[in-house]
Amino acid sequence: MTGHEDRPSLLVVHPGSELYGADRMLLESVIALAGRFTVTVALPGPGPLVDAIESHGVAVELCPMPVLRNSALRPSGALRLLADAVRGLVPALRLLRRHAAAGVYVSTLTLPSWPLLARLAGRRSVCHVHEAEQSAPRMLRRGMALCPALSDRVVANSRFTLDVLTEVAPRLSRRATVVHNAVRGPAEVVPARPRLDGPLRLLFVGRLNPRKGPQVALAALAELVRRGVDARLTVVGDVFPGYEWFVDELRATVADAGLGDRVEFLGFHADVWPQLAGADVALVPAVGDESFGNTAVEAVLAARPLVVSDHSGLREAAAGYTGAQAVPAGDARAWADAIARVAADWPRFREAALADAALARERSAPERYAAELVEAVAALGPAGPARRELAAPAGQVTGSGAAA
Repeated sequence: MTGHEDRPSLLVVHPGSELYGADRMLLESVIALAGRFTVTVALPGPGPLVDAIESHGVAVELCPMPVLRNSALRPSGALRLLADAVRGLVPALRLLRRHAAAGVYVSTLTLPSWPLLARLAGRRSVCHVHEAEQSAPRMLRRGMALCPALSDRVVANSRFTLDVLTEVAPRLSRRATVVHNAVRGPAEVVPARPRLDGPLRLLFVGRLNPRKGPQVALAALAELVRRGVDARLTVVGDVFPGYEWFVDELRATVADAGLGDRVEFLGFHADVWPQLAGADVALVPAVGDESFGNTAVEAVLAARPLVVSDHSGLREAAAGYTGAQAVPAGDARAWADAIARVAADWPRFREAALADAALARERSAPERYAAELVEAVAALGPAGPARRELAAPAGQVTGSGAAA
């Protein structure tokens, strides 16, 4: 084992500084990579992720960077994207030259400027893809494939993610690998209560936006109440800026359905284990494609029966767990039926969830993730003279990073 000072330097870039699913995976990646490289992390601004990274002894640099979001489709968003690109150009090149001798690890495909700048700086890059929107227009998906297409290697967080990507960029399969997410479980698994005395406790954890489906959880609750089931729903999560209207809509739905005494909005919690420990059934009702489904795995790790949408990477995340049910997305009656099955056969589902938790700890082990991710990033190898030629005039781009 070489000393820390002998480790090659690796630059890690990520488009946000919060602590939601992709941010938690970035933290997991940083922990893994810091065991092999001297890691510096570039983030676009301050936030709780900064402290989380620095608590592991890893340096963080703040750098303006263009991030592809839906807002970029509007004129004001496009101007902001361009301004961030201009402001971040020199700082990004400086970071690449100082901290990327071993390459740059680009977290998510929303940062296409980084593999391009890596080429200009004579550095190699790997893009870790966490996004998979199979239902998006093909032209949009081709545009979103730009970041991995410009990268030397691609890591996908699920087979579904890789399949969606290679549908529009088939050549990427030759330099891509699948590394399933690591998901850390609770310090101690708290078994679900032996008997369902009192109201049935349902839990939704996630971003509050239409794609994640909290509206489906509310509709399922309303259906259960209509059937005479005494149930409660706890909602843990907050909105991305710009989606405040959706929270107002959710609260209006609760009021209109007369569910005010049955629904509790707790806001964002970095530690979800206390909420899972107090729940009976976890709901992951996403209506939009999910590349993997960390929240589903967290529910399994907490030994809670799970109801999950039967599509995209959620299937992959919940496959093989007997305490999990996959049901059609958006069908409130089907969701109510699945929840009712748990309540009607509670001892069996409770025991199945306990067995699932042990299996999930093996599948989602950070040690497994770290070994596979480090192997994929280390395969980049050093940037040789041929790589530095990529800074030549436009039109002379060659090598494995050429666009697919």
